[in-house]
Amino acid sequence: MDQSTPSGFALVGPGRAGAAVAAALVAAGPRCVAVAGRHPDAPSTLDVAARLAARPAALADAAAAAPLVVVATPDRALDAVAAALTPHVRAGALVVHLSGARGLDALAPLAARGDVDVGALHPLQSLTGVDDGAALAGAWAAVAGPPAVTRLAHRLGLRPFPVDDAQRGVYHAAAVVASNHLVALLGQVERLAATAGIPFDAFGPLVRTTVDHAFRAGPAAALTGPVARGDVATVAAHLASIADDERRAYTALAALAGRLTGRDDTALREVLA
Repeated sequence: MDQSTPSGFALVGPGRAGAAVAAALVAAGPRCVAVAGRHPDAPSTLDVAARLAARPAALADAAAAAPLVVVATPDRALDAVAAALTPHVRAGALVVHLSGARGLDALAPLAARGDVDVGALHPLQSLTGVDDGAALAGAWAAVAGPPAVTRLAHRLGLRPFPVDDAQRGVYHAAAVVASNHLVALLGQVERLAATAGIPFDAFGPLVRTTVDHAFRAGPAAALTGPVARGDVATVAAHLASIADDERRAYTALAALAGRLTGRDDTALREVLA
């Protein structure tokens, strides 16, 4: 089977990631022929189908509608959806899910048929819906499965890299730290700034410059501040000045900063303890 130029595809799961990937695929040429959600008449299904010029469909109909099926359901629903798709997907089709945490195992019932290819393609990008299709261009993506999955990633403008099922958990943990934990950390910046009467926006240039430097030079070389200088007194002053419920996050990240320095700083460990 050659899925490098699919004539059309079906989307199962009209959420944010699925809608964005489907929009990028449509922009690249293939037509979305069907969109399946919780129900063909569900508002989210109708909205995404209309925006993709596709028809809303039941799961079984969508599965049989195209040689490429993109599954973008929540992780908790993947196993049940794969089982439901299995009797209906056409022979020779490629079924690809977009989960970051799951590998090819999530589509095991389909793979067991023997006449269907399965793959995993996880865009390493934050997506919010159909309008984010263009955000995929230049982003990286974790892929697994036959070469057709890598070709599909390239067609979406992504930069694919392989991730085995055995490493999927570690990979997805890194993605969560890079996105969700970073946002949580910025939430702490916002709270501390508000306590001092400083607008959150004031920290934007500092954050952007720091992130850019970390990706240019590497995290260890980009590290600055009191931990990098071995200025334990300033760290102690910080801990004394912030609220009790903010200290745990500060001490945990200061310890990780100490790890980046490569030094065994006994004084820092004592202050953080």
